Parts: sequence; structure tokens; C-alpha cells
Amino acid sequence: MYKFAVDMADRVASRRGTANNFFLTVNAALTAFIGILGGAVQRQSNDLISDRFSAVIIAVVGIVFSLTWWVLLRSYRDLSQAKWDVIARIEDRLAIRPFQDEWKVLKAEQPRGLRGRYIELSVVERVVPIIFLILYIALAVRIGTA
Repeated sequence: MYKFAVDMADRVASRRGTANNFFLTVNAALTAFIGILGGAVQRQSNDLISDRFSAVIIAVVGIVFSLTWWVLLRSYRDLSQAKWDVIARIEDRLAIRPFQDEWKVLKAEQPRGLRGRYIELSVVERVVPIIFLILYIALAVRIGTA
């Protein structure tokens, strides 16, 4: 059962990574496209109302994508936490506890990261959708008022 639980947790992590790659690729492409379209709008401001509107709509789509990404990451984080909690309960009955011991080492007071301790991947990956969200809002405002 332990091996099965660890394998399932690994599969969730793999699906999470695939989702991150998908959303990062789509957001990078949307951002680049908005930048290109926005540049064209600023260079030829006479009859490009539809291009400006299109750029703002694409930015709104990007906002929705960023929010969806953030919510999906939260769901994966909750699912992973539940799986690792179950694994920890199984380890409590075993002679060795490799995953619990690993977390103890990572969370020990050793100088690491920006805050002086290990920074979990889930903390880092939550910031990226927020950065894209802010970027899309800034692009929509900039292009909408250009």
C-alpha cells in the first residue's frame, strides 16, 4: 500500500508539472501576441480600433487563464497534501520514514532561499500566475488607453 500511495503522489506531481508547462506556454504565447498586436496599435493608431479591442480581449482571456492556472495549482496542492498526509500516516507504522525525515531535513534551520529556509515549489509556482495576471491587466489598461 505504501508503494502504491507514493506512486499515486508521484503521478499527481507529474500531472501538476504537465499543467504548469501547458499554462506557462499558453501565457507566454498570449503575452507575446498581445505585445506584438499592441505595438502595431501604437504605431498605426488611425483605424485600428478592432485591433486594440482584440488585444484587450486577448488580455482578458489571459487574465482568465492566469486565474484558472492559480485555482488548478491550489487544487493540485490540496490533493498532494492529502496524499502526503496519508503517506506520513503509513510511515508512522514503518521502521523507517524516508519522506518525513526528508521534510525534517529541509525544514531545519539552515541558511537556504530568500527567507533563510527551504522554499517549497508550491510557493514559487503560485507566484507565476499572479505575475502573468498583473502583466495582462497592465497590458489591457495600456492598450485600452493607447
